[in-house]
Amino acid sequence: MQIQSKALPQSFSLRRSIQGFAPASDGSHPMLVVTVVVLLALLAIVQIDLHSAQLQAMGLLGQAATGIDPVFLSP
Repeated sequence: MQIQSKALPQSFSLRRSIQGFAPASDGSHPMLVVTVVVLLALLAIVQIDLHSAQLQAMGLLGQAATGIDPVFLSP
């Protein structure tokens, strides 16, 4: 009796689904949309990091940068 792996058919179906992406009716490719969303999220993270002092001064960003609470540190 031969044991068949379930990972092989799943990888083939994943490959078929990735290759089967067709451009949407408006001409935008789904992978392009995902890439743009990820890049915009990274840009937002970088901008918040760069301007964290100003955001803290305005009260929009908490004091999370102060470090770990000593209560949670091991003895």
